Amino acid sequence: MDFSYNEKTQDYLTRLKAFIRQNIEPIEDKTYAENEHINPSGDWLNWKVLSPIEGLKQQAKEAGLWNLFLPDESLGQGLSCTEYAPLAEQMGRILFAPEIFNCNAPDTGNMEVLYHFGNEQQQATWLQPLLNGEIRSVFGMTEPDVASSDATNMQASIKEEGDELVLNGKKWWSTGLGHPNAKVMIFMGLSNPENDKHNQHSMVIVPLDTPGLTVKRMLTAYGDYDAPFGHGEMELINVRVPKENLLVGMGKGFAIAQGRLGPGRIHHCMRAIGMAEKALELAIKRGCERVAFGRPIIDIGGNKERIAKARMAIEQARLLTMQAAWKIDNLGVKNAMVDISAIKVVVPNMLQEVVDMAIQMHGGAGMCNDFVLARLAAGARSLRLADGPDEVHMAMVSRLELKKYR
Repeated sequence: MDFSYNEKTQDYLTRLKAFIRQNIEPIEDKTYAENEHINPSGDWLNWKVLSPIEGLKQQAKEAGLWNLFLPDESLGQGLSCTEYAPLAEQMGRILFAPEIFNCNAPDTGNMEVLYHFGNEQQQATWLQPLLNGEIRSVFGMTEPDVASSDATNMQASIKEEGDELVLNGKKWWSTGLGHPNAKVMIFMGLSNPENDKHNQHSMVIVPLDTPGLTVKRMLTAYGDYDAPFGHGEMELINVRVPKENLLVGMGKGFAIAQGRLGPGRIHHCMRAIGMAEKALELAIKRGCERVAFGRPIIDIGGNKERIAKARMAIEQARLLTMQAAWKIDNLGVKNAMVDISAIKVVVPNMLQEVVDMAIQMHGGAGMCNDFVLARLAAGARSLRLADGPDEVHMAMVSRLELKKYR
């Protein structure tokens, strides 16, 4: 496996770094501060997108740095997982940067679903506006009343009635539900309980203004509403959509999900590695600038060793993620399952440790929003649950490992 960047990747990476350095880094701190002022509470109906964001999105389009995640040269930039991975890392260094390049979750995963599994009508109605950055989307899977670590527990239902599908149930931690431009959801629910457990669920496209769909609240992660995106809870009571909104067919939800989660986990993990790089950079700067007991903090209490361990952990996590990306590109998702599951454990845990070290280096300043570290800490802890808890992924790795000896 050769993980050196090819000419195409190097070109995009150079241009992306320059764009971030010239246009995004100068407004990073100001944007975080303004976001806290404009979107201070869970009143998502009044959340706003900061004015510079839309202008920067247009600049990114014009620079050819748009839809970088999609491996289609006509709709995206034609980059493979391996080629896109280092770009995701760079975007991960600034929390709002992925949206500027139309590479933010869950939109990327939803666009991939519509690209691979949507029909022409579904793609024209929903994929194209998403690709244009005109609207945002959410993914409705996790539920509050069941242990969602086992996705087969889903109770939300999808029933056929004539030419319509009737949806009932609750969903929560639906990322992006609070965004002012959120217009559509991909909803996953129980449709065929008579089938075997991995063919019982379906995915349906649901406009968020459909009667019967009520957004109950936005949820905080360690006190942060993550505005203007938000992670929301909603309830669906007799929500009716036409059968044409069904993706692929009844009972095909898990098959679609497997195609969605492979590349998406590469994206998540590489963004997390970018976050870790940012935290390490802040820790080193703080350690060198601040003096305690007559010495720079970096020279006190084993901090140099902590920096070294952070560097080694980041490099190991990146190599494992790049290996997973390479396997997806060359062998397919099914042959990369161990690596995909492994990075979902290794990378968020690594990020959590590096961020915690950086917070300790900053003292009290690391715990408030004077620096981005508190936000990174919430993100790191959330990632250990977002695509399934550590225990689920480790169970997958152990099951496949033990299979070799049977």
